[in-house]
Amino acid sequence: MKACLASFPKLAPRALQAGRMTEELGLGEDAVLAAMIYPLMEADVLPPSWSTPPHPALPWGLLKGLNRLRIMDELAPSRATADPDAQLERLRKMLLAMVEDARVVVIKLCYRLHTLESAKNLPAEEQRQLAQQTLDLFAPLANRLGIWQIKWQLEDWSLRYLHPDAYHKIARWLDERRTDRERYIQETIRAMQEDLDRQHIRAAVTGRPKHLYSIWRKLERKGMSFSGLFDARAIRVLVDDIPACYAVLGLIHGRWQPIPGQFDDYIASPKENNYQSLHTAVIGPAGKTLEVQIRTHRMHEQAELGVAAHWRYKEGGAAGDAGLERRIAWLRKLLESSGEDGNAEDFLDRFRAEIGEERVYVITPRGDIHDLPAGATPLDFAYAVHTDVGHRCRGARINGAIAPLTRALQNGDRVEILTAKEPKPSRDWLISQLGYLTTSRARAKVRQWFKHEDYNQNLATGRDLLERELNRLGLGDEPFEALAARFNYAKVGDFLAAIGAGDLSTAQIAGRLQPVVPREIALPAATGRELPPTERSGIHVHGVGRMLTTLARCCSPVPPEPIIGYITKGRGITVHRQDCRNALRLEAAAAGRMVEVSWGDTTAQTYPITIRVEAYDRPGLLRDITVLLASQRINVLGANTHTDKESGHAVMDLILEITGIAQLSDVLGRISRFPNITSARRHN
Repeated sequence: MKACLASFPKLAPRALQAGRMTEELGLGEDAVLAAMIYPLMEADVLPPSWSTPPHPALPWGLLKGLNRLRIMDELAPSRATADPDAQLERLRKMLLAMVEDARVVVIKLCYRLHTLESAKNLPAEEQRQLAQQTLDLFAPLANRLGIWQIKWQLEDWSLRYLHPDAYHKIARWLDERRTDRERYIQETIRAMQEDLDRQHIRAAVTGRPKHLYSIWRKLERKGMSFSGLFDARAIRVLVDDIPACYAVLGLIHGRWQPIPGQFDDYIASPKENNYQSLHTAVIGPAGKTLEVQIRTHRMHEQAELGVAAHWRYKEGGAAGDAGLERRIAWLRKLLESSGEDGNAEDFLDRFRAEIGEERVYVITPRGDIHDLPAGATPLDFAYAVHTDVGHRCRGARINGAIAPLTRALQNGDRVEILTAKEPKPSRDWLISQLGYLTTSRARAKVRQWFKHEDYNQNLATGRDLLERELNRLGLGDEPFEALAARFNYAKVGDFLAAIGAGDLSTAQIAGRLQPVVPREIALPAATGRELPPTERSGIHVHGVGRMLTTLARCCSPVPPEPIIGYITKGRGITVHRQDCRNALRLEAAAAGRMVEVSWGDTTAQTYPITIRVEAYDRPGLLRDITVLLASQRINVLGANTHTDKESGHAVMDLILEITGIAQLSDVLGRISRFPNITSARRHN
């Protein structure tokens, strides 16, 4: 391999450094080989004997993964773009979703580190662009994956290019090389471990010198001077249980002098994200400040992989999706275990089975990233871009090739929507079996479009349905405005369009026609007979004491129809519908004998009503109707039928006892569905 690279002197340093770093991370021989070969593949100078046909000994899976990640360099937005943070977060998620082998991301980070180290002689503007892109995309990925030795180098090089004065100033403040600081940490760890062993406390002690970018960021964020920074050097102690945490704290404070005001007990009072640990700062060996974190192994695992994951509070992120967090946790575990068992293939299989794909991340022709539910189609994507784009969608290109609108999108797909001049969605898009749309948002947009486009037709259909229902119930004079108000529609047109669109059924309307007046008194079940006093009838006579009431035979009123009373001679009060022709005639002739009445308690009461059924006669017709009425527990008070022998036209007048308009509407509808029935309606 090195002999081959020697033929390409410009590519060799990049390949050799990436291979060396990959080997140091313990990612396996395949990863080292892929890291060294990929620069040749990227430059399109692979020997033909390697690629045609593909050489079986080469790690083509890793190489293809690295080739897919070339998108990172071209899609990372500048800070001048609209909402760059949201775009970057989608890009990070897309990259993690695209990766089948975690080592691909690590190798890519190694390449980026080499790019930064090689940029020392580039113009200052190019250096700043590289550095900003690194801080926006590559360093957060290294942070999320827990690859600390790459993360701090990426950030320090970026600081050097973006803020060279601050970089050199902090370096002078520290007045020592990183290797010297690391040596100091190791000596402190050895001294701490000896004290713990003497006290028979089982503990694992690790340490880190704080890198330059982290120091600069803390100074900038808190507006503090270098003299107030106590965690430029830090150690972490992991123990088995909480009592051991406080025992270690006492041991440290007994050995070194604590710095006042620098102790935080996040075990007794966890952070909002449930992070738990003891933090203290002391004057350590050689009089240098030292930060110490003490926690249990379980707290450490929670902080690294759980809801208090380090990358969350470091990057200031909010709670993310659970699928992405599981992916990150498994990626970290993969990196940690890769050097132990030597067989990453089994672990990768478990990784793929566990994680699955919850979201897909696709790219617009302009380079914007959109995330959609797994299984989303190009048509879903069109509506995610903009509602008008979805309405005008006529086709799609995926990765430059024409594709059907039902194809499931994959991570990293470039999708271009082909549009017409005028919006014209298809009703087929709403048929789930055809597979055009999988997201509820897109389906709602299509339904909304058709509802708006069909408004006038729905309006006419709704008016016709309502008029037919009211006429069938004998309520033709019921004002539409009152009905619309009962259903909370401010406009009658919207009310009628809702009926025409099927949002409201005639059965619902009949149900709302139930009485809304005060209920006090029971009603009789028979027609035309005298009733008990008004206190026990179903009629309330306004301003009159105990009176007999009778329902008029001519109009047979039923709740909640408006009614009026007429004082008869010797038979109490006869109750008519207000629009009854006899009542209007009596009011004109003897207005002084008319009284105001209203419906009382109608609960479980029945009212006589006459219905007329017209049909083409057939054997068993009357039997079918009476069986239906019996099954609905509707009593038949009387029946009159007539059939024209020549035409076969039959007319049936049935006197029924019903509980109200809703039941009347239901029974008329059921009768109308019988064979040979031409109409079923109320008859006065």
